Amino acid sequence: MSFKALKIGKYTIEKPIIQGGMGVGISWDRLAGSVSLEGGLGVVSSVGTGIYQNRAFAKRVIGREHRPYDAINFYSFEALKEIFKNARKICGDRPLGCNILYAQTDYNRIVEDACRVGANIIITGAGLPLTMPEATKNYPDVALVPIVSTPKALKILCKRWKKTHNRLPDAVVVEGPLSGGHQGFKYEECFREDNKLENILPQVVEEAKKWGDIPVIAAGGIWDRGDIERMLNLGASGVQMGTRFIGTYECDASDTLKRVILNAKEEDIKLFKSPVGYPARGVKTELHRRIEAGTAPKIACISNCVTPCNRGEEAKVVGYCIADRLSDAYEGIEETGLFFTGANGYRLNEIITVRELMDRLINGE
Repeated sequence: MSFKALKIGKYTIEKPIIQGGMGVGISWDRLAGSVSLEGGLGVVSSVGTGIYQNRAFAKRVIGREHRPYDAINFYSFEALKEIFKNARKICGDRPLGCNILYAQTDYNRIVEDACRVGANIIITGAGLPLTMPEATKNYPDVALVPIVSTPKALKILCKRWKKTHNRLPDAVVVEGPLSGGHQGFKYEECFREDNKLENILPQVVEEAKKWGDIPVIAAGGIWDRGDIERMLNLGASGVQMGTRFIGTYECDASDTLKRVILNAKEEDIKLFKSPVGYPARGVKTELHRRIEAGTAPKIACISNCVTPCNRGEEAKVVGYCIADRLSDAYEGIEETGLFFTGANGYRLNEIITVRELMDRLINGE
């Protein structure tokens, strides 16, 4: 089976593989730029870009006082601009994406920031992005790709976009419940047979056809060429993969984060409660033991990172600040870091180059 190029809006992705956006600092300039260079779609995560400006602190415990204060700094325009500039040095004018969570505080502002710094494609999950067309109305060439988990969600979104902006998605990602980070399902729904990716993908493909020629991209638990072929045979036009790219030299994550995931066993990877309001998947580590023991770091909302957290109120309910703990993972602080991974993260057993990974995904291992 030969893989066809993936068309998203006016952009052509030579190899139909999208690298999932992973924050804080897992997919920034080096990873995203390298994936686009190799013919996939590299995707910069917009989450916690202000930490990028504090990289001088990254090799030691920096403490909360050095972290970006409030959303305007945690989601930093200047840092995002620098990240895209450095990614462009790697991939040139090849298509480059930006992942922006709908739950992020200042969502519309961050979307416009991404357009201003040269993102060709915006991908949004963690909520149904009904305001996405409004945020990009001055940038008609930017392709819009929402993430959904059900055909009903796609129908609602298309009806709203068509009515308010006479616009439809340029592509849609359908994400099953094996993905890393935040899920599009409630906790118990993540384990239901009818919510498996192979079951929801054909339904979303059929709904997409009702609205025209909208490419559907499968995500959540995809690991190798065999998985890609399976998704394409079910009607997908491409796939999105996150965790597999953590096992690359170019991945922007700390060596500590890579080691934690490489050392994780299948039983270590769990779904956790999150201040974002959705269950999230990652490796159970010392942080979770401290949360259970009541000795986790004190919660004080510095970053105002996600609207559903309500300035730290939900963080207190679940026992941790997601901005601080993801930042710790980026900085290599194993004791208090939060380490997101997909359900297949335990299958990572080596670090290779992005070029070698893309070759394996396209040509088989």
